[in-house]
Amino acid sequence: MDKKLINRLIKRENEGTLRSLSFYIGMVDFFSNDYLGYASFVTPAYEGIHSGTGSRLISGNPPVAEACEQVIATHFNAEAALMFNSGYDANLGFFSSVPQKGDTIVYDALVHASIRDGIRLSLARSFSFKHNDLDDLRLKLKQASGTVYIAVEGVYSMTGDIAPLEALIELAEEVGAYIYLDEAHSAGVFGKNGSGLAVELGVEDKIFARLVTFGKAFGSHGASVLGTEQLRQYLVNFAHSFIYTTALPPENYQRIIAVLRDENLEKKRLALHQNIHVFHQKMGYLSHQATPIVMLKAESRNELIRKSAELKSGLVAIKPIFHPTVPEEFEGIRVSMHAFNSLEEIELLCAKISGLSPI
Repeated sequence: MDKKLINRLIKRENEGTLRSLSFYIGMVDFFSNDYLGYASFVTPAYEGIHSGTGSRLISGNPPVAEACEQVIATHFNAEAALMFNSGYDANLGFFSSVPQKGDTIVYDALVHASIRDGIRLSLARSFSFKHNDLDDLRLKLKQASGTVYIAVEGVYSMTGDIAPLEALIELAEEVGAYIYLDEAHSAGVFGKNGSGLAVELGVEDKIFARLVTFGKAFGSHGASVLGTEQLRQYLVNFAHSFIYTTALPPENYQRIIAVLRDENLEKKRLALHQNIHVFHQKMGYLSHQATPIVMLKAESRNELIRKSAELKSGLVAIKPIFHPTVPEEFEGIRVSMHAFNSLEEIELLCAKISGLSPI
Protein backbone atom coordinates (compact mmCIF):
# COMPACT_ATOMS: atom_id res chain seq x y z
CA MET A 1 0.00 0.00 0.00
CA ASP A 2 1.16 3.56 -0.63
CA LYS A 3 3.38 4.79 2.22
CA LYS A 4 1.21 7.89 2.70
CA LEU A 5 -1.73 5.63 3.55
CA ILE A 6 0.33 3.49 5.92
CA ASN A 7 1.52 6.63 7.69
CA ARG A 8 -2.08 7.73 8.22
CA LEU A 9 -2.80 4.43 9.97
CA ILE A 10 0.33 4.74 12.10
CA LYS A 11 -0.64 8.29 13.10
CA ARG A 12 -4.08 7.12 14.24
CA GLU A 13 -2.51 4.25 16.20
CA ASN A 14 -0.04 6.58 17.93
CA GLU A 15 -2.87 8.94 18.87
CA GLY A 16 -4.91 6.08 20.34
CA THR A 17 -7.78 6.70 17.90
CA LEU A 18 -7.31 3.83 15.44
CA ARG A 19 -10.72 2.38 14.63
CA SER A 20 -11.31 -1.38 14.76
CA LEU A 21 -14.26 -3.76 14.72
CA SER A 22 -15.25 -5.40 18.01
CA PHE A 23 -17.94 -7.51 19.68
CA TYR A 24 -20.00 -6.54 22.71
CA ILE A 25 -21.97 -9.75 23.21
CA GLY A 26 -23.32 -10.34 26.72
CA MET A 27 -22.85 -6.73 27.80
CA VAL A 28 -25.37 -4.12 28.93
CA ASP A 29 -26.29 -1.99 25.92
CA PHE A 30 -25.75 1.71 26.47
CA PHE A 31 -24.15 2.35 23.09
CA SER A 32 -26.48 1.29 20.27
CA ASN A 33 -29.08 3.37 18.41
CA ASP A 34 -31.76 0.74 19.13
CA TYR A 35 -33.62 3.28 21.28
CA LEU A 36 -36.97 1.46 21.40
CA GLY A 37 -35.70 -2.12 21.27
CA TYR A 38 -37.18 -2.90 17.87
CA ALA A 39 -33.97 -4.58 16.68
CA SER A 40 -35.27 -7.74 18.38
CA PHE A 41 -38.87 -7.27 17.19
CA VAL A 42 -40.09 -10.51 15.58
CA THR A 43 -42.15 -10.19 12.41
CA PRO A 44 -43.81 -13.04 10.48
CA ALA A 45 -41.46 -14.98 8.22
CA TYR A 46 -41.38 -13.64 4.70
CA GLU A 47 -42.14 -16.04 1.87
CA GLY A 48 -40.97 -14.75 -1.46
CA ILE A 49 -37.93 -13.22 -3.13
CA HIS A 50 -35.23 -12.31 -0.60
CA SER A 51 -33.39 -9.82 -2.80
CA GLY A 52 -34.04 -6.46 -4.35
CA THR A 53 -33.03 -8.11 -7.70
CA GLY A 54 -32.14 -4.72 -9.21
CA SER A 55 -32.66 -0.99 -8.83
CA ARG A 56 -36.09 0.43 -8.04
CA LEU A 57 -36.27 1.78 -11.60
CA ILE A 58 -35.71 -1.65 -13.17
CA SER A 59 -36.74 -4.80 -11.26
CA GLY A 60 -36.58 -3.78 -7.60
CA ASN A 61 -39.93 -2.06 -7.15
CA PRO A 62 -42.40 -4.61 -5.76
CA PRO A 63 -45.86 -3.33 -4.73
CA VAL A 64 -44.86 -3.58 -1.05
CA ALA A 65 -42.19 -0.90 -1.60
CA GLU A 66 -44.68 1.77 -2.60
CA ALA A 67 -47.19 0.53 -0.02
CA CYS A 68 -44.47 1.02 2.61
CA GLU A 69 -43.77 4.55 1.39
CA GLN A 70 -47.45 5.40 1.71
CA VAL A 71 -47.49 4.09 5.29
CA ILE A 72 -44.34 6.10 6.05
CA ALA A 73 -45.79 9.30 4.58
CA THR A 74 -48.97 8.90 6.64
CA HIS A 75 -47.10 8.05 9.83
CA PHE A 76 -44.84 11.11 9.59
CA ASN A 77 -47.56 13.43 8.26
CA ALA A 78 -45.87 14.07 4.91
CA GLU A 79 -47.25 14.31 1.39
CA ALA A 80 -44.81 11.72 0.05
CA ALA A 81 -41.86 9.53 1.03
CA LEU A 82 -39.05 7.93 -0.96
CA MET A 83 -37.06 5.02 0.44
CA PHE A 84 -33.27 4.89 0.19
CA ASN A 85 -31.09 1.99 1.28
CA SER A 86 -29.71 3.93 4.25
CA GLY A 87 -29.64 7.36 5.83
CA TYR A 88 -26.20 7.84 4.32
CA ASP A 89 -27.58 7.14 0.83
CA ALA A 90 -30.53 9.47 1.41
CA ASN A 91 -28.39 12.42 2.54
CA LEU A 92 -25.89 11.78 -0.24
CA GLY A 93 -28.69 11.59 -2.82
CA PHE A 94 -30.45 14.75 -1.69
CA PHE A 95 -27.47 17.07 -1.38
CA SER A 96 -25.71 15.85 -4.50
CA SER A 97 -28.79 16.40 -6.68
CA VAL A 98 -31.15 19.05 -5.28
CA PRO A 99 -28.97 22.16 -4.68
CA GLN A 100 -27.76 23.44 -8.06
CA LYS A 101 -24.80 25.46 -9.29
CA GLY A 102 -25.24 29.01 -8.02
CA ASP A 103 -27.22 27.85 -4.97
CA THR A 104 -25.94 27.83 -1.37
CA ILE A 105 -26.02 25.23 1.38
CA VAL A 106 -25.56 26.50 4.93
CA TYR A 107 -25.13 23.68 7.42
CA ASP A 108 -24.67 23.24 11.15
CA ALA A 109 -21.02 22.50 12.01
CA LEU A 110 -22.03 19.21 13.66
CA VAL A 111 -24.19 17.70 10.91
CA HIS A 112 -23.53 14.07 10.02
CA ALA A 113 -20.72 13.05 7.68
CA SER A 114 -23.26 11.83 5.13
CA ILE A 115 -24.60 15.38 4.71
CA ARG A 116 -21.05 16.71 4.37
CA ASP A 117 -20.23 14.06 1.75
CA GLY A 118 -23.38 14.95 -0.18
CA ILE A 119 -22.39 18.61 -0.08
CA ARG A 120 -18.94 17.73 -1.48
CA LEU A 121 -20.67 16.16 -4.49
CA SER A 122 -22.88 19.20 -5.01
CA LEU A 123 -22.09 22.07 -7.38
CA ALA A 124 -23.59 24.52 -4.88
CA ARG A 125 -21.54 26.79 -2.61
CA SER A 126 -21.53 25.85 1.07
CA PHE A 127 -20.80 27.38 4.47
CA SER A 128 -20.98 25.90 7.95
CA PHE A 129 -22.30 27.83 10.94
CA LYS A 130 -21.44 27.35 14.60
CA HIS A 131 -23.43 24.58 16.21
CA ASN A 132 -26.98 25.71 17.08
CA ASP A 133 -25.82 29.36 16.84
CA LEU A 134 -28.54 31.39 15.11
CA ASP A 135 -26.50 34.58 15.18
CA ASP A 136 -23.70 32.91 13.26
CA LEU A 137 -26.24 31.36 10.89
CA ARG A 138 -27.66 34.81 10.19
CA LEU A 139 -24.18 36.08 9.31
CA LYS A 140 -23.52 33.13 6.98
CA LEU A 141 -26.87 33.62 5.26
CA LYS A 142 -25.74 37.12 4.26
CA GLN A 143 -23.04 35.45 2.14
CA ALA A 144 -25.52 33.12 0.44
CA SER A 145 -26.74 33.40 -3.13
CA GLY A 146 -29.23 31.59 -5.35
CA THR A 147 -31.62 29.17 -3.69
CA VAL A 148 -30.55 28.64 -0.08
CA TYR A 149 -30.77 25.35 1.84
CA ILE A 150 -30.23 25.15 5.61
CA ALA A 151 -29.17 21.69 6.82
CA VAL A 152 -29.69 20.72 10.47
CA GLU A 153 -30.43 17.65 12.59
CA GLY A 154 -33.35 17.18 14.95
CA VAL A 155 -31.20 15.52 17.60
CA TYR A 156 -27.45 15.65 17.04
CA SER A 157 -26.05 12.13 17.07
CA MET A 158 -22.85 12.89 18.97
CA THR A 159 -23.94 15.57 21.43
CA GLY A 160 -27.59 14.68 22.01
CA ASP A 161 -28.80 18.27 21.88
CA ILE A 162 -31.81 19.46 19.91
CA ALA A 163 -31.93 21.95 17.05
CA PRO A 164 -33.81 25.22 17.84
CA LEU A 165 -36.22 24.26 15.09
CA GLU A 166 -38.92 26.88 15.54
CA ALA A 167 -36.38 29.72 15.57
CA LEU A 168 -34.64 28.19 12.54
CA ILE A 169 -37.93 28.13 10.64
CA GLU A 170 -38.60 31.76 11.51
CA LEU A 171 -35.17 32.75 10.20
CA ALA A 172 -35.53 30.61 7.07
CA GLU A 173 -38.88 32.21 6.27
CA GLU A 174 -37.36 35.65 6.76
CA VAL A 175 -34.70 35.02 4.08
CA GLY A 176 -36.69 32.62 1.87
CA ALA A 177 -34.50 29.56 2.56
CA TYR A 178 -35.44 25.88 2.49
CA ILE A 179 -34.83 23.73 5.59
CA TYR A 180 -33.54 20.16 5.38
CA LEU A 181 -34.08 18.37 8.70
CA ASP A 182 -32.23 15.12 9.41
CA GLU A 183 -34.42 13.27 11.94
CA ALA A 184 -32.26 10.13 12.14
CA HIS A 185 -32.07 10.40 15.94
CA SER A 186 -35.35 12.21 16.64
CA ALA A 187 -37.72 10.00 14.62
CA GLY A 188 -39.01 7.32 16.97
CA VAL A 189 -37.99 9.43 19.96
CA PHE A 190 -40.24 12.50 19.62
CA GLY A 191 -43.82 12.91 18.41
CA LYS A 192 -46.71 10.53 19.08
CA ASN A 193 -45.76 7.04 17.89
CA GLY A 194 -42.31 8.36 17.08
CA SER A 195 -43.47 10.70 14.32
CA GLY A 196 -40.52 12.99 14.96
CA LEU A 197 -39.55 16.38 16.33
CA ALA A 198 -41.14 18.41 13.52
CA VAL A 199 -44.51 16.71 14.06
CA GLU A 200 -44.26 17.11 17.83
CA LEU A 201 -43.74 20.86 17.34
CA GLY A 202 -46.41 21.03 14.62
CA VAL A 203 -44.04 22.54 12.05
CA GLU A 204 -43.66 19.69 9.56
CA ASP A 205 -45.43 21.67 6.82
CA LYS A 206 -42.82 24.45 7.12
CA ILE A 207 -39.87 22.15 6.33
CA PHE A 208 -38.85 21.43 2.75
CA ALA A 209 -37.45 17.95 3.36
CA ARG A 210 -37.09 15.61 6.32
CA LEU A 211 -34.98 12.48 6.64
CA VAL A 212 -36.19 9.59 8.81
CA THR A 213 -34.17 6.42 9.24
CA PHE A 214 -35.33 2.92 10.15
CA GLY A 215 -32.05 1.40 11.34
CA LYS A 216 -32.14 3.20 14.69
CA ALA A 217 -35.28 3.60 16.82
CA PHE A 218 -37.35 1.46 14.43
CA GLY A 219 -34.96 -1.51 14.42
CA SER A 220 -34.90 -2.21 10.70
CA HIS A 221 -32.94 -0.77 7.75
CA GLY A 222 -33.26 1.98 5.17
CA ALA A 223 -34.33 5.61 5.27
CA SER A 224 -36.88 7.92 3.69
CA VAL A 225 -36.77 11.48 2.46
CA LEU A 226 -40.12 13.11 3.26
CA GLY A 227 -41.49 16.01 1.27
CA THR A 228 -43.83 16.83 -1.56
CA GLU A 229 -44.73 14.41 -4.35
CA GLN A 230 -42.81 16.74 -6.69
CA LEU A 231 -39.65 16.36 -4.57
CA ARG A 232 -40.09 12.59 -4.59
CA GLN A 233 -40.36 12.60 -8.38
CA TYR A 234 -37.24 14.77 -8.63
CA LEU A 235 -35.18 12.41 -6.45
CA VAL A 236 -36.34 9.38 -8.44
CA ASN A 237 -34.99 11.08 -11.55
CA PHE A 238 -31.78 12.72 -10.30
CA ALA A 239 -30.54 11.18 -7.00
CA HIS A 240 -27.77 8.78 -8.04
CA SER A 241 -27.72 6.95 -4.70
CA PHE A 242 -31.33 5.98 -5.40
CA ILE A 243 -31.07 5.32 -9.14
CA TYR A 244 -27.87 3.29 -9.34
CA THR A 245 -28.15 0.78 -6.50
CA THR A 246 -29.90 -2.53 -5.91
CA ALA A 247 -33.13 -1.97 -4.01
CA LEU A 248 -33.89 -3.18 -0.50
CA PRO A 249 -35.40 -6.70 -0.28
CA PRO A 250 -39.22 -6.82 -0.09
CA GLU A 251 -39.21 -8.27 3.43
CA ASN A 252 -37.49 -5.09 4.66
CA TYR A 253 -40.45 -2.97 3.56
CA GLN A 254 -42.84 -5.39 5.28
CA ARG A 255 -40.84 -5.12 8.50
CA ILE A 256 -41.01 -1.32 8.47
CA ILE A 257 -44.78 -1.45 7.98
CA ALA A 258 -45.11 -3.90 10.90
CA VAL A 259 -43.03 -1.71 13.23
CA LEU A 260 -44.88 1.50 12.37
CA ARG A 261 -48.19 -0.27 12.94
CA ASP A 262 -47.14 -1.97 16.20
CA GLU A 263 -49.68 -1.21 18.91
CA ASN A 264 -46.88 -0.96 21.50
CA LEU A 265 -44.90 1.72 19.67
CA GLU A 266 -46.07 4.66 21.77
CA LYS A 267 -45.71 2.63 24.98
CA LYS A 268 -42.07 1.91 24.10
CA ARG A 269 -41.43 5.57 23.29
CA LEU A 270 -42.82 6.66 26.66
CA ALA A 271 -40.72 3.99 28.42
CA LEU A 272 -37.64 5.42 26.72
CA HIS A 273 -38.40 8.90 28.04
CA GLN A 274 -39.01 7.50 31.52
CA ASN A 275 -35.56 5.89 31.47
CA ILE A 276 -33.99 9.11 30.16
CA HIS A 277 -35.60 10.99 33.08
CA VAL A 278 -34.39 8.42 35.65
CA PHE A 279 -30.85 8.51 34.27
CA HIS A 280 -30.69 12.31 34.20
CA GLN A 281 -32.17 12.53 37.70
CA LYS A 282 -29.69 10.06 39.19
CA MET A 283 -26.73 11.79 37.50
CA GLY A 284 -27.91 15.34 38.21
CA TYR A 285 -28.26 16.12 34.51
CA LEU A 286 -31.77 17.58 34.78
CA SER A 287 -30.74 20.73 32.92
CA HIS A 288 -29.58 18.60 29.97
CA GLN A 289 -31.98 18.20 27.04
CA ALA A 290 -34.08 15.04 27.35
CA THR A 291 -32.79 12.97 24.44
CA PRO A 292 -31.44 9.40 24.51
CA ILE A 293 -27.87 10.62 23.87
CA VAL A 294 -25.44 12.14 26.35
CA MET A 295 -21.78 12.77 25.54
CA LEU A 296 -19.60 12.65 28.66
CA LYS A 297 -16.29 14.47 28.73
CA ALA A 298 -13.01 13.32 30.27
CA GLU A 299 -9.97 15.33 31.38
CA SER A 300 -7.84 14.03 28.50
CA ARG A 301 -7.87 11.60 25.61
CA ASN A 302 -5.85 9.11 27.67
CA GLU A 303 -8.40 9.36 30.48
CA LEU A 304 -11.16 8.83 27.95
CA ILE A 305 -9.49 5.66 26.68
CA ARG A 306 -8.87 4.42 30.24
CA LYS A 307 -12.45 5.05 31.35
CA SER A 308 -13.84 3.34 28.26
CA ALA A 309 -11.74 0.25 28.96
CA GLU A 310 -12.93 0.26 32.57
CA LEU A 311 -16.57 0.36 31.45
CA LYS A 312 -16.00 -2.49 29.01
CA SER A 313 -14.33 -4.63 31.69
CA GLY A 314 -17.43 -3.98 33.83
CA LEU A 315 -19.61 -5.37 31.00
CA VAL A 316 -21.09 -1.98 30.15
CA ALA A 317 -21.12 -1.45 26.38
CA ILE A 318 -20.21 2.17 25.67
CA LYS A 319 -18.00 3.56 22.92
CA PRO A 320 -15.60 6.51 23.10
CA ILE A 321 -15.94 8.97 20.23
CA PHE A 322 -12.82 10.63 18.88
CA HIS A 323 -11.81 13.23 16.32
CA PRO A 324 -12.46 13.30 13.32
CA THR A 325 -15.93 11.85 14.01
CA VAL A 326 -16.39 14.90 16.25
CA PRO A 327 -14.27 18.05 16.72
CA GLU A 328 -11.58 17.47 19.36
CA GLU A 329 -13.43 19.60 21.92
CA PHE A 330 -16.42 17.23 21.65
CA GLU A 331 -14.49 13.97 22.18
CA GLY A 332 -16.12 11.90 24.90
CA ILE A 333 -17.98 8.79 25.97
CA ARG A 334 -21.31 8.53 24.17
CA VAL A 335 -24.15 7.13 26.31
CA SER A 336 -27.33 5.94 24.57
CA MET A 337 -30.43 5.22 26.63
CA HIS A 338 -33.09 2.68 25.59
CA ALA A 339 -36.65 1.74 26.43
CA PHE A 340 -35.48 -1.75 27.44
CA ASN A 341 -32.77 -0.75 29.93
CA SER A 342 -33.76 -1.84 33.46
CA LEU A 343 -33.46 0.28 36.59
CA GLU A 344 -30.66 -2.01 37.77
CA GLU A 345 -28.76 -1.47 34.52
CA ILE A 346 -29.18 2.30 34.77
CA GLU A 347 -27.90 2.23 38.36
CA LEU A 348 -24.89 0.16 37.23
CA LEU A 349 -24.15 2.71 34.53
CA CYS A 350 -24.44 5.64 36.94
CA ALA A 351 -21.98 4.00 39.35
CA LYS A 352 -19.47 3.40 36.53
CA ILE A 353 -19.57 6.95 35.14
CA SER A 354 -19.74 8.82 38.44
CA GLY A 355 -17.76 12.04 38.25
CA LEU A 356 -18.18 12.53 34.50
CA SER A 357 -20.28 15.43 33.27
CA PRO A 358 -22.04 16.02 29.94
CA ILE A 359 -20.47 18.14 27.24
